[in-house]
Amino acid sequence: MTIVDVIEGPLWQISVWTFVILAVWRMAVIALAGRFPARARSAGSASAGAAASVVRRMAPPRIVRNSGRTWFVTLAGYAFHFGLFAVILFAAPHVAFIKEQLIGFGWSSLPRWGFIVAAELAFAGLMVLWIRRFADPVVRLISRPDDHIAAGLTFLVMLTGCMALGEQSTFLRVTHLLTVEVWLIYFPFSSLMHTFTWPLSRGLTGAVAGRRGTRF
Repeated sequence: MTIVDVIEGPLWQISVWTFVILAVWRMAVIALAGRFPARARSAGSASAGAAASVVRRMAPPRIVRNSGRTWFVTLAGYAFHFGLFAVILFAAPHVAFIKEQLIGFGWSSLPRWGFIVAAELAFAGLMVLWIRRFADPVVRLISRPDDHIAAGLTFLVMLTGCMALGEQSTFLRVTHLLTVEVWLIYFPFSSLMHTFTWPLSRGLTGAVAGRRGTRF
């Protein structure tokens, strides 16, 4: 068995199952965590507050819209997250891989120009947000090593993916797959889990506010 066989076979299976099992476990721990029962009389709907908070907070709040500097960072965040989402789910090689290796069916992929636009937005957004962690004294103070490791691994995954886009080099393709495997294994242990936990945290905050009859 060659190193290529190991990366495409056992290591891929290990990374995927590590990601799935630990991510589900962390989500279950959060969802099943006990909370103190509310003793005050309800003044509103907790479920409506949770749903409204999740939906409303996807748009920048007024304080952000009124600040040019914060608005720029917010745009970078949208560019990175939506660009990465489009690349992961709609890049032609990814659609083919998901169909052949994971779920057995696919969907329409982005044209090449669409992939380039999405990838450039994701790269630009990630770099702005990462540079900010070094340049902004407040953000630098609250940033942890995990934040930089997560950003660095994501950058490597994106970079090697763009390099392997032509699918003409086995070395580049396997290198990209290896970085994805490292990223998947690291994912459940890191701040990357906010990919799944943000609806829970925003929903809980909105539910508490909704029950009190206030708006979050």
